[in-house]
Amino acid sequence: MIVRRLTLHDFRIHQSTELEFSPKLNFIVGGNGQGKTSLIEAVYFLCTTKNYKGAPDSELLRFGQQGYTVHAAFEDVTLSNVHIRYLSSENKRMYIKDGKAVHRAADIIGTFPVVLLTPEDHALTQGAPADRRKFIDSVISQYSSVYLGNILEYAKLLKQRTYILNRIRENPARSLTAELDAYTEKLIMTGSAIIHQRNEFLSEFRSFVAEVYREIMGEEESPSMDYHFLGGSSSEDILSLFRQKIYARRDEEIRRGLNLTGPHRDDIGFTVNGNSLKSFCSQGQHKTFQVALRFAQFFYLKARSGKTPVFLLDDVFGELDAHRAGHISRYLTQVGQAIITMTDLSNTAYLREMNENRMFTVSSGRVTPG
Repeated sequence: MIVRRLTLHDFRIHQSTELEFSPKLNFIVGGNGQGKTSLIEAVYFLCTTKNYKGAPDSELLRFGQQGYTVHAAFEDVTLSNVHIRYLSSENKRMYIKDGKAVHRAADIIGTFPVVLLTPEDHALTQGAPADRRKFIDSVISQYSSVYLGNILEYAKLLKQRTYILNRIRENPARSLTAELDAYTEKLIMTGSAIIHQRNEFLSEFRSFVAEVYREIMGEEESPSMDYHFLGGSSSEDILSLFRQKIYARRDEEIRRGLNLTGPHRDDIGFTVNGNSLKSFCSQGQHKTFQVALRFAQFFYLKARSGKTPVFLLDDVFGELDAHRAGHISRYLTQVGQAIITMTDLSNTAYLREMNENRMFTVSSGRVTPG
């Protein structure tokens, strides 16, 4: 799958911008604050219905305007046109695919697979467990609508069960045991399904990470990943352990008003040459691991879905030394279409020699080809 065309109206600092992308590598060059990242942001937005920067719609509007529109033409077997429109007067966002309104994000996620590599990916290896869970969820959700449904349902159940736990804590005399039991069982069933699918995913994904890491760094370094969860391998084992542990901590959960057991507490541990990445490795090794995770995500999604994801890279090369940037540049040629933002063209000489690649310059929200 490729993005053939991108159009922005009154989005961020772009008044009216239209780009025709190459099916290979696309370089978007500009200084900070000139509008290059907004182009990456718009493509990701159209693919997922989510703004990866977490910005509200009011911040996406060009100053003084009342609405924005972003549009992309995606080409796979057929051509799909996707629009997102927002009007501040209605405080409403509309997602339109091929002329028809789409009302649920779940109906879009996975249709246009996408992989995003940004400087904020330092959180994958250096951030909190929630950052790593978010990564796992974003990958699996792009090829499994069942998993996406379980994640959405689990979030609702957590909220409802937290409410009941706090009601019991505030008024212990009130009998809410049956209600708590009902939500506990629902949480166990949905949470166990999430853990089982995460475990299956990681058992496959490890080899993709190892292969990508080897392509980038040769045999110099060996990565590994471990899933830290409540235990069990089969779905039956996971279900049994979940039930056992959640009931064992029931009194503590009521006392604290918190859900203390389940996949919302999971984490992934990363190592390089047997050393904990978080505790003992260099910034260069962290960056290489982050890049390897995203390239592995690309190849994994391609294998699972049968679609080639769009690869978005935002200001990545400026953070890499020449050695690592050179390895990654050569690896990028295997990807297909990629859209790459950068402040300058250092560390990319090998890529720029390829005739099918395309370059754009961005200044104050104006995009110039060539």
